[in-house]
Amino acid sequence: MTEPEIMKGMKNHMDLSQKSTENIHFMVEEIIKKLKMATAAAMNPEHFSIERYEDIKDIYELVSSKSNYSISEMEAIVKELGDLRK
Repeated sequence: MTEPEIMKGMKNHMDLSQKSTENIHFMVEEIIKKLKMATAAAMNPEHFSIERYEDIKDIYELVSSKSNYSISEMEAIVKELGDLRK
């Protein structure tokens, strides 16, 4: 099974309606992978508070909905993630 298949399977088993640290980790890691972020180290999942769960989920859903992003879209997403850090 390839990594995308594994991740797709994980997504199907993740209940993102439940606020949890594990779900934050999952969503942030998926956002980083999807955007192929060069600054991934700066976006450590531990840097996000559970209080920002809904905001992170909104970004995750946005990122999951498209396959390609313009540079300006990527910059806006990275800025928003930076603003959500603890």
